[in-house]
Amino acid sequence: MTKILLIEDDDLVRETLREMLIDLDCNVVEAGDGEQGIALLQSEDPCLVITDILMPNKEGTETIHEIRASNPDLPLIAISGGGVSGDLTFLGFAERLGANRILQKPINFHELEACVNALIPSRADNSPSSSAG
Repeated sequence: MTKILLIEDDDLVRETLREMLIDLDCNVVEAGDGEQGIALLQSEDPCLVITDILMPNKEGTETIHEIRASNPDLPLIAISGGGVSGDLTFLGFAERLGANRILQKPINFHELEACVNALIPSRADNSPSSSAG
């Protein structure tokens, strides 16, 4: 089963994304901010990280930078709704820091599925949608 580290400070968003990833037959490890995420990265060895950008303690761009320094090949998806201002320039910055894919909140299930399958090629042949016929 694919292990994904989900770093998201908003409980409702994290719960929604967790359910989407479970529907994609993924094992989800969760963190509420970048500090927790970096700690879990060491112990859990996920094959994909999904991180929010705007978070307390250690925000997403710093988290991405730290992940890239120690795990340059680990697939990473950055997500953001732009915060209160709705400013999505953070996603472009995350991409320049090394995010393989970026998604704007609210996250669409099929976009999430496409990103996960693209970043973890072994999943593409076994995804729930591809087996639905």
